[in-house]
Amino acid sequence: MLDANSLTYAALSTPEGEVSSTVTGSAVDIRGFIGNIKVTQDVGTATGTSETLDGKIQDSADGSTGWADVTGATFTQVTDSDDVQSISVETRATKRYIRYVGTIAGSTPTFDLGVSLVGYTDTV
Repeated sequence: MLDANSLTYAALSTPEGEVSSTVTGSAVDIRGFIGNIKVTQDVGTATGTSETLDGKIQDSADGSTGWADVTGATFTQVTDSDDVQSISVETRATKRYIRYVGTIAGSTPTFDLGVSLVGYTDTV
């Protein structure tokens, strides 16, 4: 049964705050989540010249090796401040662990970044 008690929130282990180079989050175990999870990429201030942020979700069977991009789990490229995007990731179509990867480019780019996920967990 899905109810408010089974709703779970987690940060996707990125260095929340100002980032100026490509960031790779830690592995998050999604075993126990049911159906889709919502992953949100939240960018506050973006500075630099021609700055870009390309965010995506990767998965792995063991959380340490074999990381691969999850089909369809990419965010639209960010080139400006105040950009919040959410994508849906189907837990049954991914491996046990996921992580966020944000590729940053441009001349002296800086992004105020936070990434989180929310989804239902099995409460049986």
